[in-house]
Amino acid sequence: MQSLLNPYPWFKTMREQHPIYFDQTIGSWVVFRYADVKQVMTDYEHFSSAPPDRGDGMNMFANSMLMTDPPRHRQLRSLVNLAFTPRMIEQLHDRIDGLVNRLLDDMLAQTEPDFIRDFATPLPMTVIAEMLGVPTEDQDKFKYWTERIITSSNNPNISEIVPIYQEFGAYLFGMIEQRRNAPQADLISDLLKAQIDGESLTDMDLIGFCALLLVAGNETTTNLLGNAVRVFSEQPAIYAELRANPSLIPNVLDETLRYYSPVKAMPRHAHTEQQIGDVTIPAGQRVMAVIGSANRDESQFPDADTFDIHRKGNQHIAFGHGIHYCLGAPLARLEGKLALEAMLKRIETITIKPDAQLEPIPTPITFGVKNLPVLITTSE
Repeated sequence: MQSLLNPYPWFKTMREQHPIYFDQTIGSWVVFRYADVKQVMTDYEHFSSAPPDRGDGMNMFANSMLMTDPPRHRQLRSLVNLAFTPRMIEQLHDRIDGLVNRLLDDMLAQTEPDFIRDFATPLPMTVIAEMLGVPTEDQDKFKYWTERIITSSNNPNISEIVPIYQEFGAYLFGMIEQRRNAPQADLISDLLKAQIDGESLTDMDLIGFCALLLVAGNETTTNLLGNAVRVFSEQPAIYAELRANPSLIPNVLDETLRYYSPVKAMPRHAHTEQQIGDVTIPAGQRVMAVIGSANRDESQFPDADTFDIHRKGNQHIAFGHGIHYCLGAPLARLEGKLALEAMLKRIETITIKPDAQLEPIPTPITFGVKNLPVLITTSE
């Protein structure tokens, strides 16, 4: 049985014994091996990202890039890509660096610091909220909505979740109307003006993008940073080596993405009857591609269960693959890089409190924890 804090032994068993199987509890085929997961995620002509119409008010993401196929996906990505150019990301460098150090100041001043609460959550939340133009006083609302939406896949009572989507959507629609009437120097205002081939984003396109950015962008970076600290706590020699050689930061980020993938799985739907290995997937059925398992596949990664700070040719798929490769990956990498650089300068050791009861995020989609109480020694 899968443990949400450590699903990897179960993933290994499934890769070896049942690499493609139908899970009755979630009504989906589940795919565990690297090659199969990559096939499902890449082959958009046969495995669609667009979900069936639920008809229950929970379709906010239906117009986002995450849940559309070409040609619509290409149009959306081309428009939104205007806001995620390397130049635009680099312009955020100094702001993120200053925010990182302010959050570290606050965390180090705590008598009982929690890395998730004090650092890994507010960092990406503040960056993305500022990009969109969300007022500081409203950021707690977004964190609440984000957490409820992420965990909603485990809630069979749809009536409890629909109001969250409705509140979130109404707030975003209000922001779009405000920017349409009074543009500001933020991403929503820029996207309202953007056109490619004479086409602009619709309000639903904008809501889908903003929701995706706030939910996926926040959770991915929060879990990446939290999972890195889990590694440092479990294997202190890694943090010590990193402090001695900060040039290894990119390696550590990529190996964390592989070893503890922040996005654990992604759903697809078979357009037509498909064959994966010796298993036939009927048309219209859901397929869950388990990224967390694929990134531990021994056939792709030698010593896959070892965190190797010097791993070469790390072709992990933590940010997806193909046309759905994560548009926000450069931003997540920049946030991770600046966070680790500052931590290495200011923190000598960081470990999870021995008596801490970690609470996993209760969803099959993401891998991370809600809390991370830490013991810190500083070099200041």
